[in-house]
Amino acid sequence: MEKQTTLGGEATFNGKGLHTGVVVTLTIKPAAANFGYQFKRIDVEGTPMIKADANRVSFTQRGTVLTGDAENVRISTIEHLMSALRALRIDNCLIELNGPEVPILDGSAKPFVDAIKQIGIVEQDAERQYMVITHKAVYEEPEKGIRIIALPEDYFAAQVNIAFDGSRCLANQYALIESLDEYEQVYDCRTFVFLREIQMLLQAGLIKGGDLENAIVFVDEDLTTEQRQQLAQQLGKADVTIHRSGVLNEHDLKYANEAARHKLLDLIGDLALVGKPIKGRIIATRSGHGSNTAFARQLMKEFN
Repeated sequence: MEKQTTLGGEATFNGKGLHTGVVVTLTIKPAAANFGYQFKRIDVEGTPMIKADANRVSFTQRGTVLTGDAENVRISTIEHLMSALRALRIDNCLIELNGPEVPILDGSAKPFVDAIKQIGIVEQDAERQYMVITHKAVYEEPEKGIRIIALPEDYFAAQVNIAFDGSRCLANQYALIESLDEYEQVYDCRTFVFLREIQMLLQAGLIKGGDLENAIVFVDEDLTTEQRQQLAQQLGKADVTIHRSGVLNEHDLKYANEAARHKLLDLIGDLALVGKPIKGRIIATRSGHGSNTAFARQLMKEFN
């Protein structure tokens, strides 16, 4: 019998939210068996709790957002933390934070993974329950080319295929893990954005906390000297470097398919919202937070 697990101690993270720009302190804490993942907004009167549940997802543009019983109580950009907890096979965790968004940190799940490994993982006196995929399940958005499939498997495996039409940086990529034991292949991969999207996202009230330290910026178009100088000024830098891979950041990609690996990291985090570890093989094409969490809700209906 597999036992449930929780954290061996507490770990605290401080940083700004990618979208809100608000500086938040977040602490992950051990929790009792069968507690699952629950967030606690300690800055809100009554310290309301929000369960990490796909049915609580209220917004998915550039991140996954949960909403509590009160419409104004939200937790944004939860996917990297959720990914780390699920990949390290943590079943129960209380997450306390004093703001509306999980800190983005370096844009990956690595800071969470490193902290959890440091405080350790302990077994609990309760049996681990799985969501077992017993038949093929398909989610599609044909107009966007989105397709996510779940197939029966004795363990969790996942593949992500990405393609951005017209992009010379991200035409076609894929990433695959055959087990959560291979999570180290994706956990340090950073979130990304196209340079052409930045102004639009800012106008939408997003990425207020974004910078070159917590996100990869892909440049699809050629920039004139004037455009480069203007961009450097906006970023507070003397100059900007665009690598041959099309990356604007000071440091180049960690992997040639870092973007696809990050999408796989996100997929694991979003599917953690089914409330149980999954035994099944997931194949996702052109997926994002909206489709991931919609698929999570579909799985909850079919396999719970």
